[in-house]
Amino acid sequence: MKALLVAFALVLAGSALIDPVLARDNAGCGAPGDIGDGWPLAAPAEVGIDADRLCELDKLIAQWPEANIHAVIVARHGKLVMERYYGGLDQRWGMPLGKVDYAADVKHDLRSISKSVTSLLVGIALAEGKFPALDSSVFAAFPEFASLDTPEKSKITFRHLLTMSSGLKWDESLPYSNPANSERRLIDASDPVRYVLEQPLVAPPGAVYNYNGGDTTLLAAALSKTTGRRLDDYAREKLFGPLGITDFEWVALPATGQPAAASGLRLRPRDSAKLGQLLLADGQWKSTQILPKGWSTESVKPAMNGEGLYFYGYQWWLGRTLLRGRDLKWSAGVGYGGQRLYVQPDLDLVVMINAGHYGGPLQSAIPFAIFTKLVLPATKD
Repeated sequence: MKALLVAFALVLAGSALIDPVLARDNAGCGAPGDIGDGWPLAAPAEVGIDADRLCELDKLIAQWPEANIHAVIVARHGKLVMERYYGGLDQRWGMPLGKVDYAADVKHDLRSISKSVTSLLVGIALAEGKFPALDSSVFAAFPEFASLDTPEKSKITFRHLLTMSSGLKWDESLPYSNPANSERRLIDASDPVRYVLEQPLVAPPGAVYNYNGGDTTLLAAALSKTTGRRLDDYAREKLFGPLGITDFEWVALPATGQPAAASGLRLRPRDSAKLGQLLLADGQWKSTQILPKGWSTESVKPAMNGEGLYFYGYQWWLGRTLLRGRDLKWSAGVGYGGQRLYVQPDLDLVVMINAGHYGGPLQSAIPFAIFTKLVLPATKD
């Protein structure tokens, strides 16, 4: 990844070689349009963002078409200041779509950012008294699977599920084309909940982080049981509706017809950015309290040492970037293929990126570079 970031920086450094016609056309690049979705709009300068720096994005895409970036959304101080869309090869939950020309009204896979959204729904249901206490046993919520319970497994709590620390055996490091991949097996299972709960315990609950879409599946299954609603129906009423999100899809698991909580959500990029704004505003959108107060803060507290240098919260990744001598901590929803929702509270900033790199290092390198090498430096303190 280091080599890719260096290459990215070199491309930006060479932007002066861009065709002057392209540079002229970029003079107003990324100005968002009013599509009636509730986003207040602003010019970058109004919220302390250097528009010329943001325009480097187009120059990068023009020189590096294999980047396959589909959308970049930037919001600051609660106002949308940039939206850029591109065409590229894409998929719908693993099924090829061919070349898609993205625009403000076109939905995109979120993949594992779906996990972060499921976590938000858990917070809403918890505040309504329609979700088990976070420190209660998961097996207590699924008495129909009592035969799979053990004294050790009974210690798995919903908080462990939120923080990917259930201790259940799980391996998503294999390619999704490999039938031994645990996520692939879950998708193929006739009873996904049983499949997750029957996995052996390989670590004490709460001791070790291990990326596990099965944990998210259990959260969603418990939410559906306690609310009496499908996950997508509950999301429509309690989260998407209040956010003004009317166009969404939550792809269903083939065996059960239930929404794939860990990976199946599809939203328009501008709507995805609203989820980040909720985190910044303690769960409020346009003066409406959608998430319970305090849930955003609790969700992004470091709960586990995650992968690499990242911490992990309630289905949110937590990182940090050094900018002009400042240690900037950020939260992120992270999805396969280069889907990234970055939230930086010190700068009051939301950045949503969609891409089509399903596999390979570019899915991590390019979105991260857009956030840290383009958007953050363009944002004034």
